Amino acid sequence: MNLLNKSANHQPSVLEKIAGHEQVVFCNDPVSGLQAIIAIHNTTLGPALGGTRMAPYASMDEALDDVLRLSKGMTYKCAAADVDFGGGKAVIIGDPAKDKSPELFRAFGQFVDSLGGRFYTGTDMGTTMDDFVHAMRETTRIVGTPESFGGSGDSSIPTAAGVINGLRATIETLYGSDDLSRATYAVQGLGKVGYKVAEQLLDAGARLYVSDISEQSLKDITLKAERSPGTVQVVAPHEIHLTDADIFVPCAFGGVINDTTIGTLRCKAICGSANNQLQRDELAHTLREKEILFAPDYIVNGGGLIQVADELYGANPERVLLKTRHIYDAVLEVFREAHADSITTLEAANRMCDKRIANRGARNSFFTNTIKPKWNIRNH
Repeated sequence: MNLLNKSANHQPSVLEKIAGHEQVVFCNDPVSGLQAIIAIHNTTLGPALGGTRMAPYASMDEALDDVLRLSKGMTYKCAAADVDFGGGKAVIIGDPAKDKSPELFRAFGQFVDSLGGRFYTGTDMGTTMDDFVHAMRETTRIVGTPESFGGSGDSSIPTAAGVINGLRATIETLYGSDDLSRATYAVQGLGKVGYKVAEQLLDAGARLYVSDISEQSLKDITLKAERSPGTVQVVAPHEIHLTDADIFVPCAFGGVINDTTIGTLRCKAICGSANNQLQRDELAHTLREKEILFAPDYIVNGGGLIQVADELYGANPERVLLKTRHIYDAVLEVFREAHADSITTLEAANRMCDKRIANRGARNSFFTNTIKPKWNIRNH
């Protein structure tokens, strides 16, 4: 009997929803109030790696849909970054402003530990490293830890480095040279990553348009421009995508390329750190029709993932930054394949990742058999 057979007009069951995943764990601890879901999508490349987000989901179905989508995305992100990990993700159901407690994160740590090294996790939207200090009392499967805990520290540094390498590949494709000063840029968002990207572009002598909701960040980048060969012009957040910049650099929220904004874009290319820049994957076809080059975000923003994956072998910032240089090669490969086969860059990126996963073949047991986490808070 096939429990996954579909009848007409019926809503998909939980088994149908998770059919493309290896394992989905529902976590419930009445004492701490923990309700969470851990989704392991694919471990062909190695144990699953992905952050844990906390949000006040309206229903368990909404939380499940989110964790399934995010964990699948991590499989492709790990393949694109060429790290020995597969895709996973976790969500904790609750208001991060009201529902956190040490006991809740210790309970979550116990569930992570029960998976025996199949899943490694760290911070994401709604969670902080202070939360995971409590989880670390129950498991060694936590990544992205502070340097004081033996970790690699600020992941925005390699993330920004990866964006710069993605921009170099984009400029190379547009102009035949990877000189950053050859293009103008519209940087949306001056957070930890966006600010570092803008700084490096200014140091390279580029002309920038920038936007952010933080007046202090705008003042800081303006002062930076006065000491740099580049220039900066501040524009309103709702107008940043309307500038005549050559390259739009989304470094804030997702879904910025949507049915409303896509028709107003004047740029030649899009390359930034924001996750899920396309509100719908189908919009990649519209960008191709408009001859706007799109660097898939899950490749461009892979520097932070590279760092947390590398951390489990022993934090080494120089090794991480060396590996982020491969983002340049990966983006060029995607552009070339998309052009050669007349497909979108998103299709080319997904195909590249599918090939890497298929070529790995047998499951990779090297990591779990030979690498042991170096930090255990219970021993300190």
